[in-house]
Amino acid sequence: MSKTIKEQTLQQLGGSSSVLARQRREHAQIDRLMDQYRASGRRETRERILQEVVQLVFSHAFAEETVLWPTVRRAVPEGEQLTARVEGEHQQISDLVADVERLAPGDPDREEKVERAFALIRQDIRDEEDLLLPRLQDAMDTARLRRLGTAWETVRQTAPTHPHPVVPRRPPGNAILGVPLSLYDRTRDVLGPGGTAGGAWRKSVGLAGALVTAAAVCAVLRRLGRPRKEPRPKESPPARNGA
Repeated sequence: MSKTIKEQTLQQLGGSSSVLARQRREHAQIDRLMDQYRASGRRETRERILQEVVQLVFSHAFAEETVLWPTVRRAVPEGEQLTARVEGEHQQISDLVADVERLAPGDPDREEKVERAFALIRQDIRDEEDLLLPRLQDAMDTARLRRLGTAWETVRQTAPTHPHPVVPRRPPGNAILGVPLSLYDRTRDVLGPGGTAGGAWRKSVGLAGALVTAAAVCAVLRRLGRPRKEPRPKESPPARNGA
């Protein structure tokens, strides 16, 4: 098995458009944001950073579950067990962050759940970079890793940005429900601090077209993953009895 993607060069990962390079960049960004959250002493700054973490983590994970993990299950030995492990981590993170969003800033229980969610996110990153993604790297050539990276990025840019713990973690359920949930989440994000209803409407209209594209990408990927059906042999007509 290849070594952890954290220690490889960009060339070894297949270039900047490879799904491995895209994953590593976002993992590093999530890590930096979590460090900034802990370092900040201002509640307003911490809340803004936390929202950035949430939006990035959940769009990232949705694209993994919709595009990346189905490919791993098809192409990688033990892919089912590996993806089940990270899906379990995603579910725990989703449950915790959903609780966080229901609690008021400054609530001691809220901060404890944030810290637990951050610890799980870091564990999830390590499992993906050390165990799962190196196996995907061994199973695919550079061209396929780049095509997968493009599909993953397309879905990520139009994915839900908040936890929805009851949504299935696997296609087709998550892909079908992801379209309306993404529109809802991203409109809510725009209507947050500094947002306006007019701006939300304009962005939502533009987002609708992108969501259709993302849904189409998911549909194509599902079709590609289905085993090819062999044509059924034609049956000979029944023999007639002699007159």
